[in-house]
Amino acid sequence: MPKLTYFGHSAFLVEGKNHSLVIDPFLTGNPLARTRPSDLRADYVLITHGHGDHLGDAVEIAQKNDATVIAIYEIASYCEARGVKAHGMNIGGGHNFPFGRVKLTLAHHSSASPDGAYMGEPAGLLITMDGKTLYHSGDTALFYDMKLIGEMNTIDLALLPIGDNFTMGIDDAVKAAEFLQAKKYVPMHYKTFEVIAANPNEFVEKVSRKGLRAAVLQINGSLEY
Repeated sequence: MPKLTYFGHSAFLVEGKNHSLVIDPFLTGNPLARTRPSDLRADYVLITHGHGDHLGDAVEIAQKNDATVIAIYEIASYCEARGVKAHGMNIGGGHNFPFGRVKLTLAHHSSASPDGAYMGEPAGLLITMDGKTLYHSGDTALFYDMKLIGEMNTIDLALLPIGDNFTMGIDDAVKAAEFLQAKKYVPMHYKTFEVIAANPNEFVEKVSRKGLRAAVLQINGSLEY
């Protein structure tokens, strides 16, 4: 089974039998992170959108590991221009990689690089590896097509933002969980900054009332799915 490790905010490491992926590696400047970019070993770097708290240390990690960036086309091009390998995609498209498959989904948010460059549309990620499917929604509002995403995919684990202000808050994330019907949920994008100081245990409790399973991952905590 794949193993998921949480670094805080929306940053995760996914380790499979033969490959490892890092998602939205915001480590430098992340007050919650205990892991440095130099600590990470990854074959691929996946990015949901261009904001600095998601693009993060992607270029440095990709350079150090000779890893390939997977992202929306504009982000992939931005990273290629900085000397790393990249595979550009777009919303609704999927592609098979040596580790499995990635499909980009809608995400209702915005996207620009820290230096103001246009970074295309924000995205969510459906990642299938070792026979399991992970959904990282990226930064997003609640949207009804999450129900369609759940109907068309058997999702083993879904990662949903709960911090409010910039993304869904807890109640909207609970509704998203109902739409997706994943086997398990982990909250993300909370407590990094005061403005998103949500309580993840409230999310878990409310999801449980709907007959669904959820768990809070501590910083550097892991679970298999």
